[in-house]
Amino acid sequence: MDPVYRIKDLQREDRPRERMISVGPGALSNAELIAILLGSGLRGVNAVQLSQRLLTSVSGLDGLHRCSIPELERFRGIGRVKAIQIKAAIELGRRLGSRSPIEKPQIQSPDDAAELIQYEMGAFEQEHLRTLLLDTRNRLMKIAEIYRGTLNSSHIRVGEVFRDAVRIGAAALIVVHNHPSGDPSPSPEDVAVTKVLVEAGKLLDIDVLDHLIIGKNCFLSLKAKGLGFN
Repeated sequence: MDPVYRIKDLQREDRPRERMISVGPGALSNAELIAILLGSGLRGVNAVQLSQRLLTSVSGLDGLHRCSIPELERFRGIGRVKAIQIKAAIELGRRLGSRSPIEKPQIQSPDDAAELIQYEMGAFEQEHLRTLLLDTRNRLMKIAEIYRGTLNSSHIRVGEVFRDAVRIGAAALIVVHNHPSGDPSPSPEDVAVTKVLVEAGKLLDIDVLDHLIIGKNCFLSLKAKGLGFN
């Protein structure tokens, strides 16, 4: 019997493309979705198996997100073309979360805000602090990168957090930072910084609507928890 190493060699009901059509993309595993991009595997290893091996070797989707094209090329069965296809798909996902303000929905909840940046920020290995700058209708004007690296209250300067908001005339902002550990539980410093920023916003007439902490596939809203907001 010939080895099964191509998608078309699988039973029809097991082929990722056919499964996507019949049950929808949300029902497919990560390995199946990547297999659709790859199209084929190695002799004796079909595309789904190759995709699963790849995900295991890089510690899942977060690791795949961080891999460069040369790093992917070094994995057996992933040449330059397949590496480029994978990174192109990841870049499309990133752009979907950072499309132009005209296309942005109105941010009406912490979930709306998290949806814009969770995909990208959840993969960072360092802490980042960003602000989502909003107009009077809570529509996104800009996502501003404020800090990168280890964050604590002594590093965060109020003027820098509000600089872009003042410059472009934002009416409100949402503070967002990530915890590379994957645990979004707020530290006492996170709460203290939030209190300072909320008070500064009142003086500048810029509402601080929330402070989100991004973890691994999750987030926490300090506003929803009643932390740092009166």
